[in-house]
Amino acid sequence: MLKSVLITGCSSGIGLVAANGLRERGYRVIASCRKQSDFDSLITQGFETVLLDLDNSQSIQLAAEQVLSLTNNNLYAIFNNAGFGVYGPLMTVSRQQLEQQFATNFFGLHELTQYLLPAMKSQGTGRIIQMSSIMGFISTPGRGAYAASKYAVEAWSDALRLELYNTNIKVCLIEPGPINTHFSQNVNQTQQQNIVKNPPIAKRFALPPEAILPILYHALEKASPKVRYRVTLVTKATAILKRVLPDKLMDLILKSK
Repeated sequence: MLKSVLITGCSSGIGLVAANGLRERGYRVIASCRKQSDFDSLITQGFETVLLDLDNSQSIQLAAEQVLSLTNNNLYAIFNNAGFGVYGPLMTVSRQQLEQQFATNFFGLHELTQYLLPAMKSQGTGRIIQMSSIMGFISTPGRGAYAASKYAVEAWSDALRLELYNTNIKVCLIEPGPINTHFSQNVNQTQQQNIVKNPPIAKRFALPPEAILPILYHALEKASPKVRYRVTLVTKATAILKRVLPDKLMDLILKSK
């Protein structure tokens, strides 16, 4: 029997690359997306597809029920990939914008996993793989709302991993840095006259979304996967600096990023 994997956010970028890569590797991929046009496109590409709006509890419940029905309650893995960014100084981010940021990047992830985790527990095995970010362990000016949502994903995942310690369900975090996708173009900017741009170093060291695939395979297939997978050189170097440098020195490095 093919192992079934649900991937959220498959309309483009990392989600679509992951869907194609896992299908080619022999997994049964269930791809989710938010828009009907993307749903139609994924169906045309031959994917089993469900509509999923992580801002909407009814949509989450319906999608989860469809996934469990399609897999006969035999879902091996969730790749919680869907997300977006709200960029701008924190004093320009409204409560509504912050709530929407967390609804998609964190609350929806929590609710979806709540619905699907019991099936993994009943079969005694599974993987929950979270798309975090370099912003899951650092925060920079203009990206505070997005970073806060990813910090939450990191803390939530750490707790869930410990709660599932005596099971064969593994929880992993992927922390990419700069990846060449449409993410930056789709960011919601709070100040159109003063948009938050990525630093030049991000473009210089950016990798294609296919760079995620070997990490995703490792997280799905190894008996003891890593807790955190850091993808790009920027992410790996920043994690080391974060660990060894005093906070005030890190502030000097990050304040202009």
